[in-house]
Amino acid sequence: MSSFATLLTQPQIERVHDASLEILEDVGLLVRNEKAKKYLAAHGCHVDAETEIVKFPRAIVQEYRQAYPPKFTFVARDPHYDTTLPDDSPVIVTGSSAPNMLDPVTGQERRAFSDDIARIARLINELPGYDVFSISTLAEDAPLDRFTVTRLYPTIKNCVKPIRCSATNQQDAEQILELGALVAGSEAAYRARPFITHHYCPVVSPLTFDFDSTEMLIYFTEHGWPSFGTVVPNGGMSSPLTLLGTLTQGNAEFLAWSVLMQMIRPGTPLIYAYLPTIADMRRGSYSPGAIECGMLSMAMTQMAHFYNVPSGGYLGLTNSKVNDAQSGYESGMSNTAALLAGADMFNMGGLLDALMCFDFAKAVIDDEIARMLKRIKRGFEFDEENFAMDDIKDTGPGGMFIDKPRTYELMKHTMLLPEIADRDPRNRWQKLGALDSQARAMQRVREILTADHPSLVSPDVDARIRAAFPDLPNGDCVAPVAWRDAHPAMAGTK
Repeated sequence: MSSFATLLTQPQIERVHDASLEILEDVGLLVRNEKAKKYLAAHGCHVDAETEIVKFPRAIVQEYRQAYPPKFTFVARDPHYDTTLPDDSPVIVTGSSAPNMLDPVTGQERRAFSDDIARIARLINELPGYDVFSISTLAEDAPLDRFTVTRLYPTIKNCVKPIRCSATNQQDAEQILELGALVAGSEAAYRARPFITHHYCPVVSPLTFDFDSTEMLIYFTEHGWPSFGTVVPNGGMSSPLTLLGTLTQGNAEFLAWSVLMQMIRPGTPLIYAYLPTIADMRRGSYSPGAIECGMLSMAMTQMAHFYNVPSGGYLGLTNSKVNDAQSGYESGMSNTAALLAGADMFNMGGLLDALMCFDFAKAVIDDEIARMLKRIKRGFEFDEENFAMDDIKDTGPGGMFIDKPRTYELMKHTMLLPEIADRDPRNRWQKLGALDSQARAMQRVREILTADHPSLVSPDVDARIRAAFPDLPNGDCVAPVAWRDAHPAMAGTK
């Protein structure tokens, strides 16, 4: 795609930037983290010791934003899956950290556990539309002193694509890095190919640096580990109840954390990542499925283009509690809007109920949406051969193209051939069971999860991991018991 859809004109983009600088210079941000205050003060920001408000002079922001690199790479254990923004966009990332999930057997909502993560990781590893696995759920069985490695271990055993996760504190971060080094073979090997990218929300709207997330921003940036933050203004609650006010405040918050990152280590890669929303003020409901989320994402993508940095965020979200028509149109609208605006990264896979619940079937359907987005981005192949002038002249008025050799050659290339969307006539659809998209998606889930899935970690590496972190969960991808009982051949699967 050589041009993008826009909601803002160039003068309007420049006015949003100018207004963001005014917020940073005149209002500032509340910063309680001492390390952050020292970095900001040392690089020209004004720190009020009593109020802990830090104000950013315009010239300082303008200076450090010049250090933004234009690209960001997610590294994988398997180099085949390395992916770079914006070169490989759209890059599809799963939604993350839902506390609950729909049980794949009963369809009832329940808490998520580490064995669920193993299944989800294997599913994402096998679905071609996904590029990065951001750990989709929390784990009820994860102890607080080993919270993230308990989620990472089943992920690593079942997925070789790039991994994205968050760290709760420095101890948690050090455990993540130790696990990465054990898998890579050494700290040096892991530093050469850091296959875990770290994520945080450093600014809590309105205009407040979160203490722990800021600590993580500083830690990962100082040590040169790949990381980025997300801004999450919520219009009517934590930002003004106007699209323009929410955009401008969120943009100021992006500039604040990204400038701090560049002060710490100039040239550190980053992503303008976002989840901007407008609250449904009838009940104050958090509404990431609303069309305004897509509109704000389009505008923030335009701001990212202005700063020449990759962009993207939580898109294709829904407030629906089940994988129904509401889920479909809310997911599809914001994804397509952001793609047409030129967003690079889409955290979109598998989440229902405003990021609270993971659903296997939605993850499969979102994989199909992801492949549709990639097809849109591929666009028209504009060359003389694709005008197909010879075929048109040979066929002439009233003819057919179905018997042309080139038609056969192109049948899998020109059109995306979906696996979940049904295009059969009604009578054939009925003969095949009259399944809706949810049922077809669950068939695909079951097909993947009941297959034989050996660990993607060697026994030697696994032994080193378990010696360093005793009492980790099993971590293997095991089909639900009800499915194994229904498939005798799977009875011995571990």
